[in-house]
Amino acid sequence: MSETKHIIPHDYLVNKAHRSKVNEQKPMIVWLTGLSGSGKSTIANQLEIELSKLGKRTYLLDGDNVRTGLCKDLGFSEEDRNENIRRIGEVAKLMIDAGLVVISAFVSPFKSDRKQVRTLVEDGEFFEVFVNCPVEVCEQRDTKGLYAKARKGEITNFTGISSPFEHPENPEVEVHTDREELSESVNKVLNLLQEKLKN
Repeated sequence: MSETKHIIPHDYLVNKAHRSKVNEQKPMIVWLTGLSGSGKSTIANQLEIELSKLGKRTYLLDGDNVRTGLCKDLGFSEEDRNENIRRIGEVAKLMIDAGLVVISAFVSPFKSDRKQVRTLVEDGEFFEVFVNCPVEVCEQRDTKGLYAKARKGEITNFTGISSPFEHPENPEVEVHTDREELSESVNKVLNLLQEKLKN
């Protein structure tokens, strides 16, 4: 018999609505998904800078950073990737409850995982950004040397080479980093996001 039946969540008087009012913003998950090297982290970093200039309270969750702590016990099998995104989703949900704008930059190659995170929060609190860049361009950049290692077989289950990436079907916004300047991509996200952030 599951022990979870003995878990009874407590209702606190200071809740998400209160924190959102104090922060003067609507909490939101801005989820950037795309291939390694597509520019997710670069866009996320600049987006957080721009949101900070607007007085927004933010926190940035990035794939490699999270894997040095919360998810350092996970590998890159499909099951471990599912668990990685599940954990990130739960952390992001807590931050939504804290009234923050959470910027999440993860390859997150599977539609089901991204959909699962979306269902964790209320309608309108998940903003998916597809950082679209052809694998050929990402491989030419190879900023971390990962594609070269994947081609040599030193890395298995590498998205875009030996593991699939499932394109988002209806992202809130799509940017094309192979033909857009950084400022153009960031502004495209920011312009659509600002209206949604109004509390």
